[in-house]
Amino acid sequence: MAITAFRGMNPWSQFIFAAFIILVSFLLVFVLSILAVVPVIGVSGITDGLSGENLSDPSTIALLKYFQVVQSVGLFVLPPLVIAYLYDGNIVSYLNLRQKIDTQSIILGLLAVLAAGPLVGFLGELNQQMTFPESMAGFENWMRTMEDSATEMIDRFIQVETVWGLLFNLFMIAVIPAIGEELLFRGVIQKIFTQMTKNYHWGIWISAFVFSALHMQFYGFLPRMLLGGLFGYLLVYSGSLWLPILAHFFNNAIGVLALHSEQGSETVEAINQYSDSYGSSAGLAIVGIVLSVLLLYLLKKKPFAS
Repeated sequence: MAITAFRGMNPWSQFIFAAFIILVSFLLVFVLSILAVVPVIGVSGITDGLSGENLSDPSTIALLKYFQVVQSVGLFVLPPLVIAYLYDGNIVSYLNLRQKIDTQSIILGLLAVLAAGPLVGFLGELNQQMTFPESMAGFENWMRTMEDSATEMIDRFIQVETVWGLLFNLFMIAVIPAIGEELLFRGVIQKIFTQMTKNYHWGIWISAFVFSALHMQFYGFLPRMLLGGLFGYLLVYSGSLWLPILAHFFNNAIGVLALHSEQGSETVEAINQYSDSYGSSAGLAIVGIVLSVLLLYLLKKKPFAS
C-alpha cells in the first residue's frame, strides 16, 4: 500500500511532512468551522468577531471561544492521530498511549510540576524584563501589543459567572491543550527529534523549544519551554504519554482556577498574584529545580507499569 511508504522516511522528512499535515489540518478544520457558523451569524459577524475589537460583547467572546476550540482541534488533536497512523499504523502504540501509569508515578509527576513552580515564576519575571536591541524596537512593540491583546482576551474568557462557564473554560484551556499539545509535541515531535539526534535529551528540549515558539508569546517563552521540557521527561521516564497529559492539565487547570478566583480585579494584577503564589526569588527557584530533578530521578528509577 502507498501508506507504508511514509513508514520508511528519515526523521527529517517525517518532520517536514508532519508540518504539512498540521497546516492542512488547521486550514481544513478552520474553513469547515467558518462554513458551519456563516448561516447563523453571517460573514460580517465572523469578521467583526475575529477582529477582537469588541471584547465586551458576549457574542464576540462566544465566537472567539468557539474558534479557540476549533484551532486547538485542527492544530493539535487531529494532526498527531493522522501522523501516527501514517508513520506507524498503530496510533496508540506510536503515541505511547498503551502504557499504564500507577498512582505513585502520578504523584511524582504532579509534585514535579508543583516543585518547578518557583522556577517557572522566576523565569517568567526574567522573561518579562528582556528587551530587544534598539534596531528592533518596532518588533518589540509589536510583540508587546500581541501579548497585551492575548492577556485581554484571556481576561474576558475567564470572566464567567456560572459553574458551566467555568467548566467550559477548563475544557477549552486545560483539557483540550493538555491532550492535543502533548499528542503533538511529546507524542510526535519529540519522538522525531529523538530519532534524529539519537539522544532523548536533545529530543526533549528541541520539542520544548518548538512547543514554546509556536505559542507566539515571546514574554512567556522561557517558562513555557521549561514546562515543555518537564513534560518531555515525564514521558521518557514513565513510558506513557498519559502522565504528561495529566501534568499539563494539572498545570493549566491551576492557572484557570487561580485567575477565575481573581475576577473583579485587573487582569495584570491577577496574573501577577498567580505568579507570586509560586514565588519568584532565585533561592526558591533553585530549591524548586532541585526538588523537580529529584522527583524526576525517583520516577526514572521506577519500573514501568505493566
